[in-house]
Amino acid sequence: MKTSRRPKSTTPDKVCLVCGRPFSWRRKWARDWALVKTCSDRCKLDLRRGERADA
Repeated sequence: MKTSRRPKSTTPDKVCLVCGRPFSWRRKWARDWALVKTCSDRCKLDLRRGERADA
């Protein structure tokens, strides 16, 4: 079963709300891409705590 794959250049990017780094679309985020706000579990945890990396 083949799936159509996007070339790297056409995958959407976002900027992490916590650390400000850009991150790219991942297949595991396909259903929830509109809700993804952080690049990693670490940033997600910091966002919940109200911490910022540059503070």
